[in-house]
Parts: sequence; C-alpha cells; structure tokens
Amino acid sequence: MSKSVGKSVTRVDAYEKATGRAKYVADLCDRSALVARILHSTIAHGYVKSIDTAAAEAIPGVVKVLTCFDAPNYPFPTAGHPWSTDPAHQDVADRLLLNRHVRYYGDDIAAVIAEDEVAAAQAVRALKVEYEELPFVLDAQKAMEPDAPQIHEDCPGNVLKHTDIRRGDYQQAIQEPGLIKVEGWYDTPTVQHCHIENHGCFAYEEAGRVVVVTSTQIPHIIRRVVGQALGLPWGKVRIIKPYIGGGFGNKQDALYEPLCAWLSTQVGGRLVHLECSREETFVSNRVRHAIRTHIISWVRPDGTLVARKFEAWSNQGGYASHGHSIVAKGMGAFPQLYPCDNLECDCWTVYTNRPAAGAMRGYGIPQAMWAGECHIDDICKAIGMEPMEFRRKNLMPVGYTDGFSKNELYSDTFNQCMDKGMALLDYARKYREYQNQTGPIRKGVGLAVFWYNTAVWPISLESSSCRMVLNQDGSLQFQTGETEIGQGCDTAYSQMVADAVGIPVEDVHAVSTQDTDVTPFGTGAYASRQTYIGGFSIMQTAQALRERILQIAHEQTRMPVSTLDLVDGNIVRKSDGRVLKTLGELATESLYSLEHSQHITAETTAQIKSNAYSFGCSFAEVEVDIPMCKVKLLNIVNVHDCGTLINPALAEAQVHGGMSMAIGYGLSEELKFDEKTGKPLNNNLLDYKLSTFMDHPTLQAAFVENPEPTSPYGTKALGEPPACSPAPAIRNAILNATGVAFDACPITPHVLYRKFKEAGLIDD
Repeated sequence: MSKSVGKSVTRVDAYEKATGRAKYVADLCDRSALVARILHSTIAHGYVKSIDTAAAEAIPGVVKVLTCFDAPNYPFPTAGHPWSTDPAHQDVADRLLLNRHVRYYGDDIAAVIAEDEVAAAQAVRALKVEYEELPFVLDAQKAMEPDAPQIHEDCPGNVLKHTDIRRGDYQQAIQEPGLIKVEGWYDTPTVQHCHIENHGCFAYEEAGRVVVVTSTQIPHIIRRVVGQALGLPWGKVRIIKPYIGGGFGNKQDALYEPLCAWLSTQVGGRLVHLECSREETFVSNRVRHAIRTHIISWVRPDGTLVARKFEAWSNQGGYASHGHSIVAKGMGAFPQLYPCDNLECDCWTVYTNRPAAGAMRGYGIPQAMWAGECHIDDICKAIGMEPMEFRRKNLMPVGYTDGFSKNELYSDTFNQCMDKGMALLDYARKYREYQNQTGPIRKGVGLAVFWYNTAVWPISLESSSCRMVLNQDGSLQFQTGETEIGQGCDTAYSQMVADAVGIPVEDVHAVSTQDTDVTPFGTGAYASRQTYIGGFSIMQTAQALRERILQIAHEQTRMPVSTLDLVDGNIVRKSDGRVLKTLGELATESLYSLEHSQHITAETTAQIKSNAYSFGCSFAEVEVDIPMCKVKLLNIVNVHDCGTLINPALAEAQVHGGMSMAIGYGLSEELKFDEKTGKPLNNNLLDYKLSTFMDHPTLQAAFVENPEPTSPYGTKALGEPPACSPAPAIRNAILNATGVAFDACPITPHVLYRKFKEAGLIDD
C-alpha cells in the first residue's frame, strides 16, 4: 500500500499559479463594477465636524458619496477569532463602518462610489473635511499616564486589558545572598505583513442577500462580522474566498468586507469593488504590535534561575482588533520556556493613536522571543556562562506539562534541535574562535530558541468540518473551512485524505475556494492550526466514507465487510489481496443502480479539545563592519520539531519564508511615524526596508520529527514558528562579535552607530 504522507508531492495548485490561471479577487470582479474609494483622516486624533460633499458629488461618474454621518451605528469587532455565545469571551466591538471619532492618521471617515477609478479618486480629493483636533499619543506607556488623551471612552487610562501571572514568592526569593541581578528593556517595532496581494473585495446583492467575494483567511468568521456590522441576520450574508495572495495574519481580520457590503446596499445592491493600495494596506489594514518588555532575572553564579519579573506593554493602536491575546500569549511563553519557581509577570494592552495592530505571523511570540532570548544572552554575559550551556541547564525539561493547556513536552526536543543546529553551523568551533576579537571587522555566532502553541484550545473554540464526495471514476473531492492562503495546506490535506481513504493522491481533488453557502464550517487559517486541526476532521470523515464504501462493496460482492479493504483505489479481499473491483467501478454501479442508487458522500465535524507544543531554534553567523556600521548575515539555520512532516518540500518552504520575514524584523523593517502629526512616514515598499533575497545568505532548514501523540497525523505547528527565533539569534551573534548588546530591533546602521559610539568602538 503506497503512502502519500511524508512525500514531497507537487503542490496541487502549482500549475494554476505558475501559468497564471489561478483566479484571485481582482480577476473575478466584473468590469461593470462600481469603484469604491475611501477618504482617510489626515489627523491622528479628533472628531470630524463636517464633510462638504458638494464638489465631489458634482464630478461626472460619481454615483454616491457616503460619510461617517451616514453610516449605521452598529459597533462590531474585527478580530478573526471564533465566536462565543458567552459575552465575556467575545471580541471587543469598537469599530464602525466609518468613524466620526478619528483615532489614528488614516482612519476611515468617508467613501465614494463611482463608475471608474478616475472619478472615484477625483471625488475623494474633492471632499472637504473640518476637524476638531485633539491631543494624540503614540507610545503605549505614555498613553497610560493620567494626562494622556482618552482614545476610547470606556477604557480608562487607555488600557484595553491587563493580565498577570504569579508563582511562588518573588520578593522573598530575591533575598537569597549572592544572587546576580540582570535587568533589561527590550523593544520591538511596528511592522506590516507585506503580502504580495493587497486586500481587496467586491460585493453585491442577490436574492435579498449580500454576497462578498474577498481575499480573506477566515470566510466563515467574515460572514458573521459582516452581519453584525450591517445589522443583518448572518444567514443573509454569503462570503466567497477565491485564491489568496498571502495574508500572514493581516487577513485574519475583517478589513473592508463590512464597508464594501454596506456600500453595495446603498446603491441598490449593485456590484461594488473596493481594493486597497499598498499605502492603505500599510496603515489602514493591520500591523504587528510594537511591544516594550522589561525583564529582571535573579540568577545564582552557576546559572540557576531563582526569581524573574516580566512586564510588557503592547501598543494596540486605535482599535482593539486581536487586542490583548497577542501580548498575553507572549507572556504565557515566559514561565514555560525557562521554568522558574518565583515569578511576577504582568502585561498591558494599550490603545494609542497608531494604526490598529492585529494578528501577524507568530502572534506575539516574535516579540516575546526577542525580549526573552536577548535577555538570556545578557544573563550569560553577566555570569560568564556559555549561552548553549545555560540553555541546556534551564530550558523546559522532558515531561513538563502546562497546567492550563495540558500541553506536554514528550521528547528531548530542545537538545535534539540545538544539537542539529550546532552541527549545521559548526557553532561550537566558531563560538570559541570568535571570542575576544579586535579590529574593524568581526564575526560572531548566536542562537535563540522558541516556544509555540498549536491552535487556540482551550482559550477559544477549535472545530473543523470536512466533506468528501466520491465521483463515478473513483476520485473524490473534499472541502474544509480551513483555507489555503499560499502555505500549501490544500496539498497537505490531499495527502492526508489519500492515505486516510485509501486512494492515490492524484485521485484527490481539493476544492480551494471557500463559499460559506456550501463549504462546511471551519474558522479559517490562523494559529498554525491547519494540519493539526484539519487532520481530525479529515481522518474522521475519511473513516465515515470508508465505512460507506465498504458497506456498498459488501452489497456488490457479497463478501462480509470485515473481509474487505480499500487499498490504492481498489476494493480488495484481505485474505488473499485479490482485487474485487476498482473504486470507480463500485461508485458507478452504486450511483446508477436500478436496485439501490446511492451518491457516496461523507461529512463530519470534529471538535478538538487538545493543543500541542511546537519547538525549535535558530543559529546565526554574522560579519560586523564596525566603522561602516553594517551587519552582513553570513549563515542562518532554523531547526524545527513540528512533528511528522506531511510534505517535506512544503515544510522547508514554510521555514524559508518565515526566516526571511524574521531577517527583516531583526535588521531593517520598521513602520515609522511623525511624532508631531502621527502621520506614517514610510508606508510604501520604497521607503519601508523589506528584506529581499539580496539580504539573505543561503537559508538552511532542518527538522527533528517527534510525532505529536495528540494528533491524528502526528503533526504540530509549523506555519508561524519559523518567524519566531531568527531575529534574536542574529542579535546574539552581533553580541558575540562585538560585545555590544542591542535591546531594540531592527538593528539598523543608525542603531549600530549609536551603540558602537557609546561602547567606544568608533569615534566621531
């Protein structure tokens, strides 16, 4: 019996995408569509007093102008989280379709609908806005000060939420004589996802319902949010998700689907197309949370952690979006990655007058690993201990179980991953060789580890449904609500389906487009949940389909079900392996039988009440030109234990993509703002220094396969983990090369100059 799982089969969508046949939102929108454009605020905080629409409405081709004074007053949430019937577990509903209260530079205050793009653009420019300006604040800690401007009336001090963790007795523990105190402040910047396809959608009314075709990761969740925003029963909304050109979490949010749907209803249900520019994508979609972290560790000279304090302030921007869950996840990693008996941990999510921050690949862990892993090397420097030795002594031990998630470290994953990474980079030799360098150009090596959870249980619902339909030729098509967003999940799912049913993978057809009218329920693509969560419903549905097939085979062959099997698309007799008939013959006879006609299908829903740890590490080698204030990344290695590899080639590609994002995070990317106006300064791909292949060495990916016991296929998270540890590994390599510790990323030439000057390595 041939197996598909574990093989690098070709992507099921490779041909369509390589030849340009794959259809995205912009390809599907009819040319007759009306064009919608948004007027964004040009102040960071205040109120819209009036909008003069007369000049815009007089422009030929303008169909309608709608402002914040016209929009319905239905506050709605935008985060792509599962819905809860418990109000206490629902996302914060702080958005309106158009906003009179402006909360960041770029907020949505009016929209124009026109017959073409030229008229729409002219009309937006013709709108005249009168504002009542208010003071604004861009820094999270400053937003908490008593005299800071109030951004949302129901959040005193602009604190969206605060949570804490307490273990042992921190104050008592630090009284132990001889402890070494290591303290640091660590900052991560606002960055943007920079997926290739900007967000876009189009909407129309059909048979009394609103239909939205959109580039989203979460079609079933978008359906609910559109209903909430428009005050419609959710059944009156239909969402269609075609191929999508990347999302990385930005599209795990309701972006402009609700507004586009409402605009269509305001012009009699006509087709309305709303497409974001790159500049709008940077500012008026979502960004990654900038987080400032303060860590204090009390350590014995032998490297034993005695007590630790963790504080983090997450810059939420003007609207809640995914809100506190980002920094809370990062804080949750802190006591698990390096267990310590005495802890005081606090984190705050704070509204500011920046663009709304939402989900981005890693979901708070890149920020937490930057702070935590930079701090670990700072400890090692303070006590004179080799970073690898410290980690082996203090990292989560085998058998560790988290009391909340019930996740368990079943294998010696960390040591296995670090051993493999060390060998690939020749770390031990280079670490010794690069000690105590002098001269203008120096080399260094560094490492960082990471912690990650798979999926969202027990914080939120985890549910997945799958439908399989057998065709007359013995092939089948399957559908899930878990979406293909470029990561290759349709291919992995096809392999999983093939093995679970017992047919060749080339006979499995993935339905890549999600349509909430026909696609079984699933919450979408996020939390690195795809193969883990989807695996449950795929296995369950495949078993149900096999049972139906074998029962029909019994009717057609008179052989007892217990003696039959389905192998490589054939009905076989177990006793002698004899092929009784092909699956195609069985399906054709079943469908067209004059005695007992049956369409062979199966559909099930699996609720998943488990989670899984995913771990790994990064090793980096750098060359630092001190006088030129330049860092050249020479080598980088990511090693992952993501359980059983469904498709090794796809897994390696995922790791390469995550490493690329993390290189930019560590060395070049930051969305900057004018402190005087709050205006974004580099919201374009020319001025925003996105990492490209010219900035990369050869990217090395390696794996340790420890199958996950809770998973039907032995899998665990891989989509987001590759972005979590490379940035601090690069920073720690720079520390090894120069002896200078950098506490904020990105580590740009300007930052290098300032720190090298402070350290006396360069003169004016």
